Amino acid sequence: WAAQAISLADILLMFLYLEVIGMVAVYYTDKRSASVFPIYIAITALARLIILQGKDMAPENILFEAIAILILAGAAYVITRLNWLTRNESSS
Repeated sequence: WAAQAISLADILLMFLYLEVIGMVAVYYTDKRSASVFPIYIAITALARLIILQGKDMAPENILFEAIAILILAGAAYVITRLNWLTRNESSS
């Protein structure tokens, strides 16, 4: 084995892989659809794009992608909250 340099792009790509593995693990352990995990994957992918290509991008594009991350984060919060409320109503 030869020691190789690990770049920031490799670490951020690892986070994407971990999100996909986490989504599959939740699906098989809870037998339910992990509907919020694709949103987490999209947030991670957009953040990776901003970090890696931020120097070469137009400022407007960075702003639009940051707004997209905020919208996705809001959607993830709403979906998580709705799932929590439905789970509590069904158990009562």
